[in-house]
Amino acid sequence: MNPTRGEDSVGNMPEFTVSELSFALKRTVEEAYGYVRVRGEIGRVSTPASGHIYLDLKDDKAVLNGVIWRGVAGRLKIAPEQGLEVICTGKLTTFPGQSRYQIVIERMEPAGVGALMALLEERRKKLAAEDLFDETRKKPLPYLPEVIGVVTSPSGAVIRDILHRLGDRFPRHVLIWPSLVQGDKAAEQIAQGIKGFNDLPEGGPVPRPAVVIVARGGGSIEDLWPFNEESVVRAVAMSTIPVISAVGHETDTTLIDYVSDRRAPTPSAAAEMAVPVRADLSAALLDLHARLTRAENRLMQEWSAHIESLGRGLPRLDDILALPAQRLDAVTEKLRGSLQHYVQVRSIELAEKARLSPRPLIMHLSRAAERLQELNERLKLAVGRDLSARRERLTARAQLLSSYSYTGVLERGFVLVEKAAGGLVRRAADTSPGLAVVLHFADGRRAAVIAGEGTGKPHKAGVSRRKSPKRPGSQGDLF
Repeated sequence: MNPTRGEDSVGNMPEFTVSELSFALKRTVEEAYGYVRVRGEIGRVSTPASGHIYLDLKDDKAVLNGVIWRGVAGRLKIAPEQGLEVICTGKLTTFPGQSRYQIVIERMEPAGVGALMALLEERRKKLAAEDLFDETRKKPLPYLPEVIGVVTSPSGAVIRDILHRLGDRFPRHVLIWPSLVQGDKAAEQIAQGIKGFNDLPEGGPVPRPAVVIVARGGGSIEDLWPFNEESVVRAVAMSTIPVISAVGHETDTTLIDYVSDRRAPTPSAAAEMAVPVRADLSAALLDLHARLTRAENRLMQEWSAHIESLGRGLPRLDDILALPAQRLDAVTEKLRGSLQHYVQVRSIELAEKARLSPRPLIMHLSRAAERLQELNERLKLAVGRDLSARRERLTARAQLLSSYSYTGVLERGFVLVEKAAGGLVRRAADTSPGLAVVLHFADGRRAAVIAGEGTGKPHKAGVSRRKSPKRPGSQGDLF
């Protein structure tokens, strides 16, 4: 090689600065390729505070840097995750600051259903590890909610199916939270709807739902993907209101189905889970009412028979008053004979005195008449006082008899203990652990079993002697 000629050739080449050469390469790459579609596996993913996303696309031989600007990142159908195989569409360019070429991604989609299923399974395992799908987190559905919230598209057939089914079974007040159920912003709006229902205050101007239904019709895995997003799953997990998921058809399964409190195969089935059938409920209420009426009648009959049996044990009022009445009749007859004798004696005396002078006789007769009138009044008063005294004694004895009745004792808070096999329990020595007893309260009976240590004394069957009542003023025997 001729050195002189080589030096002349180098001297004739144009000279570039680093910036000029970098930007010339940038223009060349952008003009030569423009928009491209690249398939690869997502490697490193970085999300700085600026909101842009930086990632690597790789295969088994090469790596391509990629960037997703903040405005585009919010419109992506799927969030970039490491290990996911995707197809990216964008513009090829260079980054002169680091002497590298990169793709500015404007669209990203999974590379086939298999990639989405792999991502779905990986995300399911991640959320399951946080116990978000644990059965202990499931909340029971209210039996008959007053208000039902529905998060779905207000213009689709789903909401019409739900309203129609609710109207057939048991019409309820329904609140609809409009939301997209497909597309880039669907997941965000669904999560906001669930959170919005939970944020409604109790007793506020807008009634708070007692149950929330999240629903949409069937579709491909891409169409149902918003219901696999973490934001939606976590919104359901944090909901204090029970949530029913009704996404897709019976064979479709999304992550919201694992975290929701109940999964319905269809939106119509979700409405059936939310409310009972009013006709069935009315029939059940009628049956319960009939059973309650029969139980009340049977109870009244039992109490009537019980009261009649207690009444047969009490003495009749006629028997109590017979002896005092007989005594009163004897005293009355005796008093009447005494009065007649007195009148006869006084009449004889007056007749003798009348022979002497009529004036003393008239005066004597007048005084006798007054005396007789006075005695008659005293007799009436005496008879009245005697009857009153006897009535008071009878009332006191009736009250004493009522206080000695064990039903009155039960009303004061005592309990009558009876062995289940028969016979009353009067003392602790009559019991042993495991003995079945029946406790009689004033308002009913309850079965029980004696627990704890017994007295060790053998239990003797038979009827204990009834103790005689203690003197007045002291506590009587309960039995």
